[in-house]
Amino acid sequence: MTGTGGEEMGAQAARSRALAVLRVRSRALAVALLPAAVAVVLLVGGATGRLPGTGWDAARWAVSVLAVLVLLAAAAVALVVARARPAATPTVTIAEESAPDLYRMVRDLADRLDVPAPSAIALTPDCDSWLEDRTHPAHGPPPAPRRTDPAVPGGHARPRGAAAPVLVIGSPFLWWMRVGELRAVLAPVVAGTGPSAHPDIAAARRFIRGLDAAVAVASAGRRNPLSRAACAGLARVCRLLLRGCRVHAAQMERGVASAAAERAQAVDYGLRIAAQEQVGLAYAGWDRLLTRVALPAWRMGRWPSRLDVGVVAALTELSRRDRLAEGFASRLGERPACDLLEEPGAMDEAVSLLTARLFHGGPETGPDWSPVDWDEYPEEVVDRTWRTDAARLHRVLDTLGVRRTAEEDTAPGTEGPTLARVLDHLTVPTDGPGAAPGMASAGGPGTLPGATPAVGPGAPPHTAPTDDPGTLPGTASTDGPIDPSRTAPAPQTPPHPPTDGDTSAPGDTPAHPEDDDDLGGTTTRGAALAAGLSAQLAREEAAAQRAGAGTAAPATPAATAGAAGPDAALWDDGALPLLPLQPPRSGREILTAHITAMVCCAAMDTAGATPGLDWLDGPSLLFDGARAADLAPSVLSLVETGDPGPLRHWMTELGIRPEKPVRLV
Repeated sequence: MTGTGGEEMGAQAARSRALAVLRVRSRALAVALLPAAVAVVLLVGGATGRLPGTGWDAARWAVSVLAVLVLLAAAAVALVVARARPAATPTVTIAEESAPDLYRMVRDLADRLDVPAPSAIALTPDCDSWLEDRTHPAHGPPPAPRRTDPAVPGGHARPRGAAAPVLVIGSPFLWWMRVGELRAVLAPVVAGTGPSAHPDIAAARRFIRGLDAAVAVASAGRRNPLSRAACAGLARVCRLLLRGCRVHAAQMERGVASAAAERAQAVDYGLRIAAQEQVGLAYAGWDRLLTRVALPAWRMGRWPSRLDVGVVAALTELSRRDRLAEGFASRLGERPACDLLEEPGAMDEAVSLLTARLFHGGPETGPDWSPVDWDEYPEEVVDRTWRTDAARLHRVLDTLGVRRTAEEDTAPGTEGPTLARVLDHLTVPTDGPGAAPGMASAGGPGTLPGATPAVGPGAPPHTAPTDDPGTLPGTASTDGPIDPSRTAPAPQTPPHPPTDGDTSAPGDTPAHPEDDDDLGGTTTRGAALAAGLSAQLAREEAAAQRAGAGTAAPATPAATAGAAGPDAALWDDGALPLLPLQPPRSGREILTAHITAMVCCAAMDTAGATPGLDWLDGPSLLFDGARAADLAPSVLSLVETGDPGPLRHWMTELGIRPEKPVRLV
């Protein structure tokens, strides 16, 4: 449905709502000028003799002072609103010389839609596309407008000094979609440059973005009481104006979107319907790749340098497994949209680094932060992750005072880290007098084999102060139950060397999961071990952050070669990660991951298993090239109930020997 003169009804509605937003700005200006206007009237009345008397003189002074204060406050607010840097999406800008075919396709699309072409194209690690205004001085000089830019629909020519918005494209679209599909998906987005170039809509958007940026400036922490008071007043005024503009701004954006969708109906409408299915599929594959595949590598200090290529592999694997995705793989014979780039590999690497920094918070460069190819992923990430977690697990067991025992039939000299040590420690005895499922006995006949008190002969030689919040469980004696408020809660241990009749092991005290939800759903010993692992991980992460902050690392080869990189001038990287993928892991999840890693290490060292990469599930254990199944339920049975039976049965079937030492890092 179109209005008069071929103009879309959505554009008319957007303009009317933009005028409503500007009226809010005009009213705010009128309120700020009102005391000054009253002061002028009083001063003129006094000068002409029409308002004589002491009362009028006092009123003139009072109103004049009030007018000056209000004008100063209004000028300060206006200055902050005008100069505050609006939020910008972290992106990787694509230079025109590095993607001439892509720019040509977008400009042809804009010419066909009779709208201004975007001023630039940028990639972002997201499954979406939109237009973003970057004309603020803080965002850098705007690109020079093209001479062939058409007039704005509605009869308003676009000013020569104004730059069109930047077209932001989700990087997974370029690698998964075909050229025709990308063109169809971008058509309604590019069509939005028409309404966006209207002066009223552009002014309304600038005003709203300025208010939003001013609120962000006012929300920044201030130590000076005077600064805090000024920022509180600034935030209150800006939020009041934003509340007045909220409804009109939302309706304006809906009108712009409606006008763009209506204008784009004439371009590849049928193909766009089919391409929308690829949008949802790409989103599912991208989310799975980041959470299952990329996140383990980031935690190891390695960032996969070809994430977009991984999306294609993950979605191809999904189409092979899922019947609903059948037929999608047949599209792979068509030309992919990434062929529109001159160097897709360099662009993929830049986007992959930006993704790691946004979702995990890694540095741009660093000695402990390096790229990894997919071919190296099983050895460099999966194997190292498992062995690092297994080594951490045994270090915490050492701190808890759990002895490294060897079986009677084991040859001398093989008392290394074994899976049997972990199983014996976490197994809940069933023949003790007070044993119950999910709870270890307090001592006596139900004492677990291979466990001794932390203060006995098997304890580590070092000690730690009792008031150190980072002390691992078992390194200091305590007289109370597990304290979830401490960074490293310690289990109950006897404050004196045990006698012959006291053979209780650390962690045999009944746990109270209700006291700490983070450690709920596991046994007493499991809760103590999970607390120690959580504290150890926290210390390692803190040490890594301190080391990274004080180390000047050389630039990566891509950076020294002048390759594309994130637009650092558009966003502040002081609060990374901006978009954490997952909340912090609970103690139970950390314990489960470490036990799984120990089982996988035993499988690799004693049964010939190999580390592998599953594009949908992440790190996987392979036996003769096939994924091992049913490991997770067996590990959960040990963690939640202390029953090692399912896990031992699983290992027996695959020939895994838990009593054999494993290689750690």
